[in-house]
Amino acid sequence: MKTSVKLFFLIAFLIIPLALCAQDKEPNVFLITLDGVRWQEVFTGIDSKLIENESYTENKEQLTSLFEGNTPEEKRKKLMPFFWNTIANKGQLYGNRNAGSKVDVINKMVFSYPGYNEILSGFSDDENIDSNNKEYNKNTTILEKVNNLPAYKGKVAAFASWDVFPYIINDKRSGIPVNAGYMDASENLNAQEVLLNEMQWLAPIIWKNVRLDVFTHHFAKEYIKKNNPKLVYIAYGETDDFAHDGSFNSYIKSLKNTDALIEDLWDYVQENEFYKNNTYFIITTDHGRGVGVEKSSSWTSHGKEVIGATQTWLAVLGPKIEAKGEIKEDTQFYNNQVAATVLELLKVSVSKEKMGEPVPTILK
Repeated sequence: MKTSVKLFFLIAFLIIPLALCAQDKEPNVFLITLDGVRWQEVFTGIDSKLIENESYTENKEQLTSLFEGNTPEEKRKKLMPFFWNTIANKGQLYGNRNAGSKVDVINKMVFSYPGYNEILSGFSDDENIDSNNKEYNKNTTILEKVNNLPAYKGKVAAFASWDVFPYIINDKRSGIPVNAGYMDASENLNAQEVLLNEMQWLAPIIWKNVRLDVFTHHFAKEYIKKNNPKLVYIAYGETDDFAHDGSFNSYIKSLKNTDALIEDLWDYVQENEFYKNNTYFIITTDHGRGVGVEKSSSWTSHGKEVIGATQTWLAVLGPKIEAKGEIKEDTQFYNNQVAATVLELLKVSVSKEKMGEPVPTILK
């Protein structure tokens, strides 16, 4: 056999297995939450009744021109174009109750700390978590469980707009870096992070315990660029606070902006060799909210007394996600299944005690 032929087979023998290994490398997951976003906006677009309510809407002409449409499909695409141009074509969306698809929380509190514990731990703990107080979570989240694995040690990180997340994730015990609220970036700063540290204090501070999502997003993105974490949790928070303030204008504009931030992150992932074709996005919310103006169903509120507040939604996108788009079947899933679903996507084995089962219809 000629030397050149031998060399060809030798190279093929070495390179092909490496290429196959690269395709089968451990996947990455970005878990993303949007605080208090209703399934109604996600699946039917802007609420025409709330536009007409002067108590909630200051400039209905502007909102109407930007987000109204003739059908729910037209309205939702205007409000959340990334969800309905990309996820709907390449991923899956659960929670359109008008089509029979249901997602709910199982915790009985139906507000944020219990909701995030359910998402991150895989079970509700109504006995111990019954407030939003800054108390360290006794439960072990999947972030901590994955970070304890040798292959993922130091490759898990969290970024949040709400300053209670260090307690929810229990950063002291878990050792997971959590940048939340008005925390500055603090290690090996690049020029962008130095600027972000300064700008977040110069921008308007609307709520003392919740910073604007744009800063949370870019702190996360800069960390991702520098460190290539494999499991990232990003918790956007503005939407819930604007809703509590009764500002439908701001709630809607914030939701549109958050859709764009998620798209920005997805575009980065598709261009980065570390993440490209090997990264999953799983997106959900910690609770729903009411639909009207009465106390028992108020749009500004949630909690166990508010009708509809248990109703949530789920979106998934990634390389091995079957492109089913909007699920229009009679299905019932729960937020306590998110944690096990993340572990399933990561292909890791950790204790799943008390957790809900992975959503069975996601992977091919």
